[in-house]
Amino acid sequence: MRETPTWRIPFGIVSLFVLLMLYGVTIARYAPDIIGQWSGGAQTVVYVVLGLIWLLPLKRFLIWMETGRWSAPEAQKEKAD
Repeated sequence: MRETPTWRIPFGIVSLFVLLMLYGVTIARYAPDIIGQWSGGAQTVVYVVLGLIWLLPLKRFLIWMETGRWSAPEAQKEKAD
């Protein structure tokens, strides 16, 4: 556990919020134009995938906020396995 505060955590939270807002607005603006005529089931699948896809880079981003590196330290990798 770190004893001194770091700038990465507040910066990471604010940037995550801003990026998610931009992603959401982009999806809300352009997705209906592209898939608006599709069936309800197909639209549901697309929106579920788009709603989950932002989670893919989240693990590395949270690791960076905590450690300053984009991948987990070796000691944590061994514990996870």
